[in-house]
Amino acid sequence: MGTIILSQTITGILGNFSLLSHYLYLYFTGYKFRPTDLIIKHLTVANCLAILLKGVPQTKTALGMKHFLSDIGCKLVFYVHRVSKDVSTGITCLLSVSQAITISPSKSRCAKFKAKAPKYIGSCNILCWMLNLILNVMVPVYMTGKQKDNNITENVDHGYCYSANPGKSTASLYAALVCFQNIFFVSLMLWTSSYMVFILYRHRQQVQYIHGTNVNSRSSPESRATHSILVLVSTFVSLSTLSSIFHICLTVLKNPSVWLVNTSALIAGSFPAVSPYILMSHDSRVPNLCCACTRNNKCPT
Repeated sequence: MGTIILSQTITGILGNFSLLSHYLYLYFTGYKFRPTDLIIKHLTVANCLAILLKGVPQTKTALGMKHFLSDIGCKLVFYVHRVSKDVSTGITCLLSVSQAITISPSKSRCAKFKAKAPKYIGSCNILCWMLNLILNVMVPVYMTGKQKDNNITENVDHGYCYSANPGKSTASLYAALVCFQNIFFVSLMLWTSSYMVFILYRHRQQVQYIHGTNVNSRSSPESRATHSILVLVSTFVSLSTLSSIFHICLTVLKNPSVWLVNTSALIAGSFPAVSPYILMSHDSRVPNLCCACTRNNKCPT
């Protein structure tokens, strides 16, 4: 299990740093950014924090290391991880909504938001971080380090930290809050994804009607970006639903097994590790830029 979590952590870190390097390359070459690129940058930062603060401690624990985090360290690690995980959820939803507005037809109800949406993307990203910093402020209260003399029977063992059992009523309330938050974001993502699939299907039907069977197999940048976000959202919904089930089990059960704790950590780190590869596989700007540089002996601005 330690080897599996370590491999996932290394893969995720390499993927997210590669994605950040990709945007850094585009910035220095003067390439024009899309409105959704800012959202993806925030998503990448959140995923980096989530996979580092969950993968590294969980790997050490699975490999037999213990008592490597102090009481303050446990509070900080769990708090920042929970914030980054929730930010990743909110920003993925924001990415789906933004792309749905971008590809909406000019006669649709969403068309009136096309010009205004890019102006508020930065504010929405910052608001998402601020709200989750406030909403998760109670997480450090229940976390303690293993170096402290704790009553183990009343605490949940996470391998490298303890979390105090808040009681049935508080645990049920917290589980309900987690469920509501995930159901809201997942429902919104499913709605926007269905809308994008409908728009792409209708557009394809119109193109086939106009050009007959001679339809260009190369899709537009907007279409590739939409496909990327659809795959990303589908992956997120699947893994988030599974992760929420495990998280609720850890919250409700008094003494969860080591297998349950490790499996929950493995599933929680799956989306941050996979998402950068999904986004890069559908982004053809770097290859196109290299081809243009080769043909013209200069990079386009």
